[in-house]
Amino acid sequence: MPEQTNQQRRRVLGAGAFALAAAQFGMMGSARAQSGPASFGKLKQIDAGLLNVGYAEAGPADGKPVILLHGWPYDIHAFADAAPILAAAGYRVIIPHLRGHGSTRFLSAATFRNAQQSAVALDIIALMDALKIPQAIVAGFDWGARTACIIAALWPERCKALVSVSGYLMTNVETSKLPLPPKAEHDWWYQFYFATERGVAGYTRHTRDFAKFIWETASPQWKFDAATLDRSAASFDNPDHVAIVVHNYRWRQGIAPGEAQYDALEKRLSAAPVIAVPTITLEGDANGAPFPPPPAYRKKFSGKYEHRTVSGGIGHNLPQEAPQAFAQAVLDVDRF
Repeated sequence: MPEQTNQQRRRVLGAGAFALAAAQFGMMGSARAQSGPASFGKLKQIDAGLLNVGYAEAGPADGKPVILLHGWPYDIHAFADAAPILAAAGYRVIIPHLRGHGSTRFLSAATFRNAQQSAVALDIIALMDALKIPQAIVAGFDWGARTACIIAALWPERCKALVSVSGYLMTNVETSKLPLPPKAEHDWWYQFYFATERGVAGYTRHTRDFAKFIWETASPQWKFDAATLDRSAASFDNPDHVAIVVHNYRWRQGIAPGEAQYDALEKRLSAAPVIAVPTITLEGDANGAPFPPPPAYRKKFSGKYEHRTVSGGIGHNLPQEAPQAFAQAVLDVDRF
């Protein structure tokens, strides 16, 4: 089939799948097709590990599991248009709020509000255990892509396949301590802001405006409306949100400690382990956030692999800006 014809067929099938799923799973229509943004119905809650996790679910209960992981400053609604496409294709789609977001809560007030990468990844393993999901396709962007990569690297038996926006993402704290050239340091300005108490106070006071600014700079051609921003900003009202965000970035800089129970995992991650599960990496052609060039991480994937650059002014929040391309990557990686 000629590539142009094949792409047209995929667009038609994707649109049909979206409409079917929106009707079947109680989701509103596409944000582009109506005045209000697409949303989920009532969320589910389940105790998993250290958390009571809030998550959206769509698709048949006996479908192949797909876990979609959001980033910061975003929430589960980044997948509001992609999830119904996957659900209509027969997948069981699970979309959890990460710790510090939405209706996800710590089970104990005494638990350290830790956001180091291995702790967040273990949240998802615990969620899979709680939902009795032995293996899933895992896909995400930003924090979610890092978490998905970690699951694929450390627990490949739990990850059938991987879709990662912006490629191979893992943090080596020792390497992160090294200074970068001025422009690169400028791109990570908010990490330095969060390293100060002024930054903590500023983010606490201006959380919505902070998200709006990051969205605009990371996705300079994405024309989101106030309702779309407000829908996600509501997830930042979580009582642990500021503590989780601040700890994540301070830990990455090596100025806030993690917990000893995760030391062995972090040591493995610091070696940048190769990912062997089938993988598709994605990048938008207008990503305004820092990201590694695809050739730099190609050798980190030893299994079946493909990289796709999504055109059309697509920025950092690729699942929300190009939901059909994101969903298609999940469908295709399952066939690898």
